[in-house]
Amino acid sequence: MLKTIAKWVVLIFLTLGFLVWQKVSGPTYEKSGSVELGSQKIDIELLRTHSINGDMPVRILVAEGGPATSDISGTVIWRRYPTKDEWARLPMVYKDGFLTAELPRQPMAGKLEYSVELAQGSQTVQFPQDEAAVARFKGDVPNLVLICHVFCMIMGMFFSTGAGLEALFEGRALKTLSRLAFAFLLLGGLILGPVVQKYAFDAYWTGWPFGSDWTDNKLALGALVWALAVWRSSQALAPGADYTRQAPGRWWAVLATVTIIVIYSIPHSIHGSTFDYETGEHIQTMMLETETHLG
Repeated sequence: MLKTIAKWVVLIFLTLGFLVWQKVSGPTYEKSGSVELGSQKIDIELLRTHSINGDMPVRILVAEGGPATSDISGTVIWRRYPTKDEWARLPMVYKDGFLTAELPRQPMAGKLEYSVELAQGSQTVQFPQDEAAVARFKGDVPNLVLICHVFCMIMGMFFSTGAGLEALFEGRALKTLSRLAFAFLLLGGLILGPVVQKYAFDAYWTGWPFGSDWTDNKLALGALVWALAVWRSSQALAPGADYTRQAPGRWWAVLATVTIIVIYSIPHSIHGSTFDYETGEHIQTMMLETETHLG
């Protein structure tokens, strides 16, 4: 009983840990930090994803309590990505303690690279300091579709890890957990995933052989490995029989679990759809801060 409880506690914490990692490591997570301006520390959070249905806000709190005026001014420095456009400078407007501006909305998968420059008297600071943040625009995905997709991917990770632990500790639920892992990964990644992508970027599939989208490719690989593991684990010994280290499918399940762990360790959407402003087509590029050095 204690072994079973310990196994499920480890399973839950591993799943939650990977979910947090996927959230904070992904290239669509807000770019956060702070700058020192005069005697004041200013926290900044820049969006890196936004809807195509509106301009993208840039909003920074520079005065607690919102006095009528502020001696801090701001400018957003931006251009389309990836292009060699000249950098544009957009003045920010002060109101109620915040400096705000709006960057123009872009087509599906269109990207902007930008930074914020704050000034007080003769002192200026820039964030990010060395490399611009990159924001991608996407279509709106219906909440029900997105919730179902995310739920299935969570459960796929959950049952995948559970099957791996069952295999390592010679548990009897290997066949059931393997089938559940494959079913949820298939539904969430290879069925609902393309539906989400169609809403967001107007393409069902941008992985191999049509493109090089890492998200599509890694989910296809994960589902394939788990399909093999399910096939092998379907030959596992019947309930009540002795479970030995030679049980068919055991090490296939471990391999499939390790594959999913590696896949979930790769930040989501890191090499995804990008609108090419020269050709008007969607390509796949790294969704990271640009290598453009500012200043």
